[in-house]
Amino acid sequence: MTFLRLEEPSQPPVTGLPLLRLGFRPFYLLAALFAAVAVPLWLAALTGHARLPWAGAAWHAHEMLFGFAAAVIAGFLLTAVRNWTGADTIAGAPLGALATLWVAGRLAPWFLPGWAAAVTDILFLPLAAWAVAHPLIKARNRRNTFVPCLLLAMALLNIAWHGLVNRDPFWAMTLLKLQLGLIATLMSVIAGRVVPMFTRNAIAGVRQTSHPWIERASAPLTLIGWSAWVLSPHSAWLAAPLAGIALMHGVRLIGWGALATARKPILWILHVSCAFAALAFAAAAADCLSLAPASLAIHVLAVGGMGGLIIGMVTRTARGHTGRPLTAGRTECLAYACLVAATLLRTVPLILPAPGGYLAWLDAAAVAWSAAFAVYFIRYLPWLSAPRVDGKPG
Repeated sequence: MTFLRLEEPSQPPVTGLPLLRLGFRPFYLLAALFAAVAVPLWLAALTGHARLPWAGAAWHAHEMLFGFAAAVIAGFLLTAVRNWTGADTIAGAPLGALATLWVAGRLAPWFLPGWAAAVTDILFLPLAAWAVAHPLIKARNRRNTFVPCLLLAMALLNIAWHGLVNRDPFWAMTLLKLQLGLIATLMSVIAGRVVPMFTRNAIAGVRQTSHPWIERASAPLTLIGWSAWVLSPHSAWLAAPLAGIALMHGVRLIGWGALATARKPILWILHVSCAFAALAFAAAAADCLSLAPASLAIHVLAVGGMGGLIIGMVTRTARGHTGRPLTAGRTECLAYACLVAATLLRTVPLILPAPGGYLAWLDAAAVAWSAAFAVYFIRYLPWLSAPRVDGKPG
């Protein structure tokens, strides 16, 4: 299986600015910096201390999914696709141009007319899809062609969102929830390939079990189940299927050897994020039975599942691709702890009484989230801006 073999990349020419030699370098840093700033900015707007281009939660949700997450996905895929194909992906000026376009998409709503801001933001995902698809097509790698197709589906949702955000806020928010489902689907695929492999490579003798039918079904069922819940919320008939999907993800996780990773932080953060993804489907099932609010499932998946997998992957893959040991130091452990704390602080008050008031817990969650990615940015900026320490390309 060569789907996501990340430790041994192919060998691109060692030329140009180190920051632009591989996709993970600029996009991981940009995403981390943006994540650290965007959530406090949203809270400032929530309390009347700032103004955002789009009202309510629209800017916050859009920028977390089509801004932050899209940048990490692009950086990861532009790095991983070299391993799938043996072909080089964009680097140097083209990579810099794509990263600049992403930055422009974040700034455009503040400075450009609505249509111009929309076009600027919309262009990123189709171009990222082409940058991923081109080496796949060149190498005739059919196994992974679903990846650029998924990016194009995200692009279509983004186009539709821009068309609806100022006309129909309800359906605009629905599209953002569907985007979260697409991200969860990609998470399911990536986790299924790398988490058991990373665990097996790091823990000698770890016992793992695999259920091929579950592995094949996990991604489509994730997409179908989440989409059905988004489009038919509070439907009691969905409770059992959603609970079944939660159980499916739990069985996968146990089979990967999750219980053996407690002393390996660089592993357990990946397993914990997968556990949060499973819990998100359980929370969705609870919503269908009026036992929990819908926002619980959304934030468990977005903060704990998506955020946790991102912080785990951007630390591990950045260490590997800069020639450093695949271990978590104090900086990484602090980032992981902050991310888990942010998830709990954001979700617990949705189901339990919140001493001090809901807004205080929201502020605390924002501080923890921002700290996780600020710590990453500060620690990894010099590493991702410099050549590999082992002298290899990449």
